[in-house]
Amino acid sequence: MKKLDVLTKISDCGVVAVVRADSKEEAIKISEACVEGGIQGIEVTFTVKGADEVIKELASIYGENSNVVIGAGTVLDATTARIAILAGAQFVVSPAFDEDTAKLCNLYQIPYMPGCMTITEIKHALEAGVDIVKLFPGNAFGPDFVTAIKAPLPQVNIMPTGGVNLDNVDQWIKNGCVAVGVGGNLVAPAKQGNYDKITEYAKQYVQKVQEARGND
Repeated sequence: MKKLDVLTKISDCGVVAVVRADSKEEAIKISEACVEGGIQGIEVTFTVKGADEVIKELASIYGENSNVVIGAGTVLDATTARIAILAGAQFVVSPAFDEDTAKLCNLYQIPYMPGCMTITEIKHALEAGVDIVKLFPGNAFGPDFVTAIKAPLPQVNIMPTGGVNLDNVDQWIKNGCVAVGVGGNLVAPAKQGNYDKITEYAKQYVQKVQEARGND
């Protein structure tokens, strides 16, 4: 039931923060600012130096009893996925589908969210037991593409990443996305050390998602 619990927390909040940073310290501060703003899904990308250490620290801060789930992003292979899981990652995100990573995550009951661009890629991901497909890069398509996908594949759970912003996040949700992944424009204020701004943005994203669902 642990896997279901993680998926539920991600879908209930509807926003996953994609954390890219120049240092471990910055990654942790960004993550904490996002959580303070109400985002429950934190994806620490393996482009961050010492990403596994960041995941381990965040997992110890929030623990399994909180509403926050800590995951790993930019996971390109099963070896990296295993490192992330051992560090405490509760979900794994990839820019592309990898069968070996899907098998490993299924073995340990860890949700795997691979990036897919086509109906064929999405079909292969579903056959491999993927619960949420990351539509990536989202800015190559736009919210209307989700409607097109869900016509032949109404059962697929889609989380777009790339191209999601405060102006269009409501359209992604209204068109059937279970959640959205948000990176660049959410965490950009970290470059100026303005973590309060990240918290403010996080609150706006969560609010817009809930409003789009009719939960305001």
